Formats: sequence, C-alpha cells, structure tokens
Amino acid sequence: MLKDYFKIPLKEIRRRKLRSWLTLLGVFIGISAIISLITLGQGLENAISKQFDALGKDKLFIMPAGGMWGMGAAEQLNDDDLELISSNSGIKLATGMGYGYSQMEYNDLVHYGFISGISTDPDERALVGEAQTWGVEEGRMLRDGDKYKVVLGWSHTQDDLFEKRVEVGSKILLHGQEFKVVGFLEKIGSPPDDESAIIPFEAYEDVFDAHDEIGFIIAQTKLGEDPDKVAQEVEKDLRDDHGVDEGEEDFSIQTPQQFAETFNVILNIVQIVLIGIASIALLVGGIGIMNTMYTTVLERTKEIGIMKAIGARNSHILLLVLVESGLYGLGGGLIGIIIGIGFAKLVELAFIVAVGPAFLAIEIDWLLVLGTLLFSFLIGCLSGIAPARRASKLNPVDSLRYE
Repeated sequence: MLKDYFKIPLKEIRRRKLRSWLTLLGVFIGISAIISLITLGQGLENAISKQFDALGKDKLFIMPAGGMWGMGAAEQLNDDDLELISSNSGIKLATGMGYGYSQMEYNDLVHYGFISGISTDPDERALVGEAQTWGVEEGRMLRDGDKYKVVLGWSHTQDDLFEKRVEVGSKILLHGQEFKVVGFLEKIGSPPDDESAIIPFEAYEDVFDAHDEIGFIIAQTKLGEDPDKVAQEVEKDLRDDHGVDEGEEDFSIQTPQQFAETFNVILNIVQIVLIGIASIALLVGGIGIMNTMYTTVLERTKEIGIMKAIGARNSHILLLVLVESGLYGLGGGLIGIIIGIGFAKLVELAFIVAVGPAFLAIEIDWLLVLGTLLFSFLIGCLSGIAPARRASKLNPVDSLRYE
C-alpha cells in the first residue's frame, strides 16, 4: 500500500511529460538561483577566511581614521606613534608603511597606481610581506641599501599597461622620480594590487614629501599574547598620547578576525537580498505546481470516484495528491541543485582564469543539498494542499458521472 502512494503519482507524472517539465521549470529555476547564490556566497566567505588566516592571528593593523590606508585622512600617524606601539609589552615587532596614488611612466606611456613605501629592514620587510601575502615571482624583494629601487606588481610583466612588458633592470618613473626595477610580485588577482609598486620607505618619504608621516602600521604580537587584549592596550596608549576621548579616536585598530567578520557581514546582507529576489521564482514555481495539480484533479475526477467506490478513503486521496505535488517539488529541486552547483563551479573557473584562485573557493555543502531537497519537497506538498483537499472531498457518485 505504501509504495502505491509513490507508484501512482510517478506514473501520472511520466504520462504527462510536457506538462510535468513545464511544472518543474519554475521550481528548478528558483532552486538553482538560490543554490548558486548560497554556494557562491559561501565560496567568497571561504576565500576571505583563507586570506585572513594566511595573515596570521597575531597581527594588528593601525591606520588613521577617515582614510583608506592613510590616504585622505585628516590626521596621519607618525614616528612617535610607531615608537609608542613598539614599546608595548605585548608587541614583538611593528613597522610603518606609506601609501600613495600617483603616475607611473615607462615606454613614454603613463598609468596611475598605488605606490607603497616599506621598511627595508629584513625583519620588518618580512612582517609586511607576510601581512600582505606577497610573493616574488621574478627578481628579488627590496633589501637594505635599495633607496631608488622598486618591486612592481604582476601586471607590469604583461604588455597591457605600457604596451611593452617591464623587465628586471628597467628604469621606470614613479611620481617623477626614476627607479630601477629589481623584481616583480606574484599575481594577486586584484588589479589595484597587480598594478602597484613597492619602494623603500626612505624613498617614499622623499618622493611624496611625507616625512614623519605613516599611512599604515602593522604590528605583530608576542607568542602567547591575546591580540584582542593587546589591541585594547595599544588603543588606550594611543588615545592617551593623542589626547582624545574614547569613541573620538583619530585612528583605528583592527585584527584579521575583525576584517573577516566585517567582510562576512556585508556578504551576508547582499546574499540575503539576492536570495529574496530569487525566491520570487520559487514562489512562481509553487503556483505552477498548484495549477498543475488542480488540472490533474479535474482530469482524474472519474478515476477518483472509482477509487472511492472500491474503498479508498478521503485521507488516501489527499495523500496521493500531496505526494504527487511533493514529487514535482523534489524533482525540480534535484534539477535546480545540479544546475546551481554547476553554475557556481563555472563562475569559480572563470574567477581562476581571470583573477586567480584567491577570491573564490567553492565547496559543496552536502547538508545544504539535503536541506534543499527536503525544502523543495515541502514546497511541492504545500502547493498541493488546496488541490488535495478538493480531491479528497469529491462525492464518489458525482465523480463517477463526470465526463
């Protein structure tokens, strides 16, 4: 008896192939949109988490308030701030960076990009490289004594920016000052990063006339120290030194975990909005199932009368129609999951080809797959409640007379 609840609906679905496919269409469009959006959102979260995990949990990032990496801020950090941060008992090492946006000239062509000034001290340079996840693809990184030397982003090894690739040993003008190229960074995947330039901090101060100005400070906490606790101590020290009250700081301090949480909150909000829009398609699919089941009940009125005449109860008819509508939902959900995951994988492949693997890491969430299948079945069942109730209440005598 139990298998008949699935055998009969499956037979009816196969018998009306075109109608069945049209009914499934609305469901799997909605499900595929939702699955792809959720999977892509999780992929972005995974990639962001991996990026921030690579930074290490022992880093603090201090920057002026009101600017991006110190650019455009009303008040800049300075050497005294760096010394104060370095003197904190929980800090192992701290170093400052400068950020500017200016022209780069090579092969008589000009483009604009970010120019970073970093310390050439081996330990401080290593801290910056670890925090920025830099890797050298060709040549070498800056070292002591490299005042007017530069390491360029990966894009400079292509012929897109200057119609000619830059070579190690080439000369390039940065903000009007000539620099010798000593190396190139590995591809990061972000155009601003791949088109950037890294110069010694000493040269940065001269070129941008930014003496005693630090746009960004990276600090590493000592082993065993709680980064959040150290951040609170550093914040208090800077607040006292700057003479500002709590909540009115002219600087900000963040940890990699805080950066990741901020990104994830933004991603979740965007994802919720997009899923809400995609759910409209699923609602349309549910209405399509309801319409199909009303038509089915109408066509099978006489058959329902025969079933009741030979002993079928109202509950049997109700369950038969509910299972059939649920199977429509389940089938649409299964197809939607396959299409949704396939689309997400294609987007991941496109990201890898276009910008590299660092920005999207798709992983199939089997719990999400199972939950979506169950949800699809429930959507189908809910859409079939009204037609099922109507079918169960048909009068067997009137149904047998129906033509």
